[in-house]
Amino acid sequence: MTVAPETIGRENRLRAAQRFLVDNPVVVLVGVLVLLFVLTDVVNRHDAGEPFITWNQLSTTFLVAAPLGMIAAGQTLVMLTGGVDLSVALTATAAAFATSWQGNNGTVEGILAGLGVGLGIGLANGIGVGIFRVNPLIMTLGTSSVTFGLLSIYAGKSFEKVVPSFVSKLGSDRFFDYLPANLILWTALAALLILALRYTGYGRMLYAVGDNEVAARLAGVRVWQVLVFAYALCGLFSAIGGLLLVGFTNNPDLGLASPYLLQSVAAVVIGGTSIFGGWGSYSGTIVGVLILTVLGSLLTLLNADEWQRQVIYGAIIIALTAIYARVSGSE
Repeated sequence: MTVAPETIGRENRLRAAQRFLVDNPVVVLVGVLVLLFVLTDVVNRHDAGEPFITWNQLSTTFLVAAPLGMIAAGQTLVMLTGGVDLSVALTATAAAFATSWQGNNGTVEGILAGLGVGLGIGLANGIGVGIFRVNPLIMTLGTSSVTFGLLSIYAGKSFEKVVPSFVSKLGSDRFFDYLPANLILWTALAALLILALRYTGYGRMLYAVGDNEVAARLAGVRVWQVLVFAYALCGLFSAIGGLLLVGFTNNPDLGLASPYLLQSVAAVVIGGTSIFGGWGSYSGTIVGVLILTVLGSLLTLLNADEWQRQVIYGAIIIALTAIYARVSGSE
């Protein structure tokens, strides 16, 4: 039985669209981001009688998105290896506490303490996953529980919490009224990470390990070193996110970064990174972060409760994972 030419043409166009979605997820995601901005603007004009798309609101969007962007950067590295880090939120919180604990001793001491805590937790995760071959979910969940227990002990003690003025300015100040200070840091680190993933040997090894760990090992890649470094960087990026958060709030508490765990995974998945590893980019994650930030603004305008937000984020992860898997599999 012959197939009609129009049917063949339709199937070819469908395959071409699927290939485009797989190869250029950022282009599609930017369109989604623009639509979300427009929808939020319509809702805000209806409820408040004011436009949402203004220079001030755009500035606020990037200001709020930067901490999540940092935490999601580390999550991207881990998910490229086929793992996931469930300790990123508490790592960010621990870094915020460490910075405020050492704030009395000076700005440099406070920042180094926060970054050191994040790096230490990341190294512990990396050693567990890379050397002792513990499942990433189990390992990072374990370090998360230990971190929460230790923080609960020290948070109950009476001591002066001082957030260094530089950290406060970095987390909340704006230059020329519209340029957030944390956006400058985020842009610089994002550029370094994107270039490193694309052009360095470690970036290629990271993708190779995520795509096929056995083949990478047979090719001479020291997989354990790649994994240890990836989780260590994840802890460091999470700590930077924690510093930006405590700089914005000036008040470290145990729930400081709790909402960012699920959001960091959602941002990476929205950005097109495969949960099985070996495919994705941080540029996609950045757009995913902005989509979640604008979506959060829209949900705020709609007076959505926190549980409703979590349900929506979880549904997004499930739906997009299924869509990306189906499109990739049918290519």
